[in-house]
Amino acid sequence: MRVVIVGAGKVGYSLAQYLTQEDHEVIVIEENEERRAIVQNTLDVMTISGNGASPRVLLDPEVRKAELMIAVTDMDEVNMIACMAAKQVGIKRTIARVRNQEYAEKDKIKFNEALGIDLTINPEMVTALEIKRILLTPSALDVEDFAGDRVRMIEVKMPSDSKLINTSLTQLTLPSHTLVAGILRNGRMLIPHGSDMLLPNDCVFFVGEVSAIKKIEDHFTVRKSKVERVLIIGAGRIGRHLAMILEKSDIAVKIIDKDMERCQELAESLDEGLVLCGEGTDIELLTEEGVGEADAVLCLTDDDKLNLLIALLAKHLGAPRTFVRVGRPDYISLMEKVGVDVVLSPRILTAGVILRYVRRSDVVSVSLLEGAKAEAMEIIIPPLSQVTHKKLKDAKLPKNSLIGSIVRDEEIIIPNGETVLKPGDRAIIFALPDTVPTVVRLFENKLESK
Repeated sequence: MRVVIVGAGKVGYSLAQYLTQEDHEVIVIEENEERRAIVQNTLDVMTISGNGASPRVLLDPEVRKAELMIAVTDMDEVNMIACMAAKQVGIKRTIARVRNQEYAEKDKIKFNEALGIDLTINPEMVTALEIKRILLTPSALDVEDFAGDRVRMIEVKMPSDSKLINTSLTQLTLPSHTLVAGILRNGRMLIPHGSDMLLPNDCVFFVGEVSAIKKIEDHFTVRKSKVERVLIIGAGRIGRHLAMILEKSDIAVKIIDKDMERCQELAESLDEGLVLCGEGTDIELLTEEGVGEADAVLCLTDDDKLNLLIALLAKHLGAPRTFVRVGRPDYISLMEKVGVDVVLSPRILTAGVILRYVRRSDVVSVSLLEGAKAEAMEIIIPPLSQVTHKKLKDAKLPKNSLIGSIVRDEEIIIPNGETVLKPGDRAIIFALPDTVPTVVRLFENKLESK
């Protein structure tokens, strides 16, 4: 597929990188010559210098051949106008990054569609919702839901006293309808086989029917109490969205930010949350505000190094759980190694949403795991793919891929080699990045792929 990306900032660069890895033709449009040159010199893409909403640029024959435009500049209005103009020159589908909630609210969807925008995405809201989902599953490092919330994946860290360690997967006694889909060990992601074992400090991805996953959470991981109080450092877009979301979930919220104007704006938006103007690195302030009594400390400033410092301070002062927002995905492994519990990248979360849209209609969702070290996909089995009506053992899936669950009508199946894939099945697939293009091709409908 030919994809046009308008804007070569952090999100635009990451999207171009992921899409070229999947063999898509990518054209990047960027006004800033320095940014354009960086993309041109580091990625296998075509670049055009100019404004993505300009008729001169959009009427370029190479641009008009595109099937999808993704507008991710820093300006909502530019992104929206670029998408509107793209539809006028014949580009079939458009995605706009829109941060202003006035444009992105549910009641504005029909309005945006009328403008020619097929999907609006707010990276900060996506990140805030992901944090909430993980917070509400206290023992998990990551949570993803599939098949209309009937299948769940959780990531948990194996304690040294777990009954699951040092036993081959074929010998493990797990709740029915669950499976070990992935293991992160020493920074390396593994798609496990029956002879593999879980080791202390492994980060393990379990997938299965929701009630069965809750049993794993209750019995096989370190017990942690329900989240009732959180401390947020940083009242930027993510912090503001998250504070309002958590307050609606009856979670007590305190927010610290050094910008008085931001603090006043957020204080007016909250009913009960407490907003404090101060430095997140102020040990005396953190101690006075009970950082050690909070169930989680969320470090959400725009400075990666500051977030790490605050998280380490919070741990030192007794915080049981820390979350950090990072701008650079390559920091994720480092932060986890030094003791940060959950690290989230808005760029990666946004890329996951957009990748689902870029892929064919039978790809329902895409989640990039552990800084894109692995991917979880939900795919509806089409009538005429290479794997349809085949047993799994004959489907020729790549070595570093695994089908963790299949949802067939009302039934949730943990598959084995004899399981036959049928049209309409929802398959939850885990794969390492180098195998993803092959997996996607295997599950393509033959009529669509021609």
